[in-house]
Amino acid sequence: MAKITENLQIINEKIEQAKFRSIAKQEVTIIAVTKQVSTERALEAVEAGIIHLGENRPEGLLTKKSEINNQAKWHYIGSLQTRKVKQVINEIDYLHSLDRFSLAEEINKRAQKTINCFVQANVSGEESKHGLTKDEVIPFIESIAQFENIRIVGLMTMAPNTEDDQIIRNVFRELKNLQQEVVKLNLPFAPCEELSMGMSNDFEIAVEEGATYVRIGTALVG
Repeated sequence: MAKITENLQIINEKIEQAKFRSIAKQEVTIIAVTKQVSTERALEAVEAGIIHLGENRPEGLLTKKSEINNQAKWHYIGSLQTRKVKQVINEIDYLHSLDRFSLAEEINKRAQKTINCFVQANVSGEESKHGLTKDEVIPFIESIAQFENIRIVGLMTMAPNTEDDQIIRNVFRELKNLQQEVVKLNLPFAPCEELSMGMSNDFEIAVEEGATYVRIGTALVG
């Protein structure tokens, strides 16, 4: 298995090249998706300088956090069942999968701090993917103004299952446009300045289209 430092150097170079081709020239944060690797491998990522780690199951998150703890910032990147909110919501720094009112209600009820949330949008419209439709995103965000423990920091989407780069690019571009619509609303609880999009196979396209967080697993930690 390749050293994470070697993988990280390659990824950083590709990100810098993609930023050069982008319009926004934005800062990009790498989230190491550690859901399929050991705690030791996740710790290797932290030691390589990646402090943002992503998990998609409560058990994996809690196990790794018990050993790595505050050396990392913790992102929950999977669909979160309402009944499991109490297990993780006060253990994470970011939730990338806010996609329904009942989940927002439970987060607000259980949170002991302000939770930074990305609203998940299903831009591609694939039935296999979670998330709100494009038309649902802004009404949903406006509806959670009442929840004092939720802060909408951005939008998240998954790329469609295709090898057609132009289709992937169009999805990311649509999410960027939707984010700009939210920003224009100037909602104090929803600055929505971030875009979480792009994974191992498509992060360069995502950065070109404005991603500020990329979620990289296999290309980084294996």
